Amino acid sequence: MFGLIRLFVLSSLTFVAGVFFERHNVSEACTAQGGLPTDGLCLVTGGQQ
Repeated sequence: MFGLIRLFVLSSLTFVAGVFFERHNVSEACTAQGGLPTDGLCLVTGGQQ
């Protein structure tokens, strides 16, 4: 029984860590492109005309 609880807790922690890791990578990529990462979206000002 303890093994199942431990599996669930570790899996949940791993998932949350992965989400934060991915959000950080997307934020860095957005900033590298000249955008502003806001609420999970990359806002780029200006553009091609």
